[in-house]
Amino acid sequence: MLFSPSSFHLITRHGQYLMYSFEVLSLQVNNSVSALAKSIYERMFLWMVIRINEMLDTKNPRQFYIGVLDIAGFEIFDYNSMEQLCINFTNEKLQQFFNHTMFVLEQEEYKKEGIVWAFIDFGMDLAACIELIEKPLGIFSILEEECMFPKASDTSFKNKLYDQHLGKNKAFEKPKPAKGKAEAHFSLVHYAGTVDYNITGWLDKNKDPLNDSVLQLYGKSSVKLMSTLYVAAPPEGKTSSTSKDLMKN
Repeated sequence: MLFSPSSFHLITRHGQYLMYSFEVLSLQVNNSVSALAKSIYERMFLWMVIRINEMLDTKNPRQFYIGVLDIAGFEIFDYNSMEQLCINFTNEKLQQFFNHTMFVLEQEEYKKEGIVWAFIDFGMDLAACIELIEKPLGIFSILEEECMFPKASDTSFKNKLYDQHLGKNKAFEKPKPAKGKAEAHFSLVHYAGTVDYNITGWLDKNKDPLNDSVLQLYGKSSVKLMSTLYVAAPPEGKTSSTSKDLMKN
């Protein structure tokens, strides 16, 4: 094995010559660690939601309910990546739910009760932006599609977004370059403002490579909760444990 400042070279016992880049390996490790952290968070969150719902469940008939809506913080930075899109998308969906419940359904309730009321259009329909992100041929859909092709790149992803949405959807725009401004590849018109997004590395982030050996190790963990979350750890890309599995402990 030979080392250089940026790589190491390995000759196998069969005479095969291999070269590994420290930079590439470091990026792969960072992506794997991030994917693992997100996987643990996702399964723990689901486990908590299931347990809370089970504890609060009742067979008695319900006439009223109290809803608590926690709207996530909207993020607009100088440099916005995939993480900001996911956060802003969640916020957009929650805001749409809030608008529909508070403004649309409430006014319909007035009508049912015979209250004299002139229906007001609050002009807060966020469907255009939400559908642009989540519907078939939307941003997430195209991203998933690109991840299936070995030769796909940030450039091919960007080109497909432009071909599909630029000039066809009012929520999708070409970013306006400005001096001293971070590079951006497309802009989305959110209800809270227009956000410029940089798509560098999105394909790698979206693949979320989970190491099967680590998943199997977690499934055999002496920490009861961890082994519950990863019981019979599913192959990468499959759904995590079922609700019944997560409720066993």
